[in-house]
Amino acid sequence: MRSATLRLVGLGLLFLVGGQSAEAQQGPITAYLQTVPLWSDATRTSGIDLRSFNRLRVTVEQPLGPVSLDVAYEHVATFRRESTAAGGAVGAVPSGGEALELQWTLADDDHVLWQHRFDRFEARWSPVAEVDVTVGRQAVSWGTTLLLTPADPFVPFSPADPFREFRAGVDAVRLRVYPGPLSEIDVVVRPSDTPVGRELTALGRGLTTWQSWELSGWAGSLYGDIAGAFAAAGSLGTWAVRGETVIREQHDGPAFRGTIGVDRLSQVKQRDLYVVVEYQRDGLGAGRVDQYPRVLQSNSFSRGELQVLGRDETAAQVSYQLRPLWSLSGVWIVNLNDRSSLISPSVAYSLSDEAAITGGLFLGMGDSDVTATRAVPSEHGPAGTTAFVSLSWFF
Repeated sequence: MRSATLRLVGLGLLFLVGGQSAEAQQGPITAYLQTVPLWSDATRTSGIDLRSFNRLRVTVEQPLGPVSLDVAYEHVATFRRESTAAGGAVGAVPSGGEALELQWTLADDDHVLWQHRFDRFEARWSPVAEVDVTVGRQAVSWGTTLLLTPADPFVPFSPADPFREFRAGVDAVRLRVYPGPLSEIDVVVRPSDTPVGRELTALGRGLTTWQSWELSGWAGSLYGDIAGAFAAAGSLGTWAVRGETVIREQHDGPAFRGTIGVDRLSQVKQRDLYVVVEYQRDGLGAGRVDQYPRVLQSNSFSRGELQVLGRDETAAQVSYQLRPLWSLSGVWIVNLNDRSSLISPSVAYSLSDEAAITGGLFLGMGDSDVTATRAVPSEHGPAGTTAFVSLSWFF
């Protein structure tokens, strides 16, 4: 019965995409297909693993006068040799515990995990050019830094996941007012249903420019905690400088989270070289190995708020255009507290304007000796080695 249902769903989805792909570039319907085969070496907690992560996304954007509709429907399927998650949660469907039931599971066993969801389901109303009201599942991004974004309270990207092209949607009511061409007032009210329970976030944000700097700040109730943030982005010479910081009320006192970083686009042998380096100090993270159980059992981790686990972390990204169709890149995340790191070099080839293929590695370095009294010896050491090939196609 299950296999028959899966075949029917798959055939129906292929019919939907196939019937509209010829008009995808001209009409309101577009699609995105991604497939990622992965191989993970044996670690102390799992054997050699082979798996394939696949995503199909169909997006519909339809204006109706002052109202516009935006719907994105995804199928995400992982076929795996082992039931354990060797190589980490690469390709996991991100969620911050959304209030609307718009995600379902078609299959979940030792070798197949197949889910489908509405990642966007929003209606936007613009009564005048200076006002937008959006209701439903939508993308909200308040980050200023590029890799580590503690001041982004809405399902931030994982810097270790290179396969996520779209920010996960959140269920919210959002009001945006534009007092001037370089200013914005943004108010978001978001109910959520996380492992912690049913919670409400209500935040207001202001953004403006001063000379060559973009300044922003937000304040309000974040999952019931009083919180406030400030961020700035500008330039010093040829380098862009970005920083953001959050102060948040906790039961044991205020928690401070902050990131500072620089980035630069330059020319080396007439090719683009892009460099990003960031440092984060996170009062919600672990300063010692024996604090990992507390962090992993914390409400912030359960809600998906933490991009990394350490109190002090650095992240760097470098990309270089080898040839017009070839590029080389790498991400390096270092936990300064336990001295573990995750390195991910990759090379990409542009098949066309709409398609690209990427191959690379994840290399976890650090203590991986799991004991009865130390289930997490380091943040990145137990990750081991994973090789991948990613094919992406927009149509």
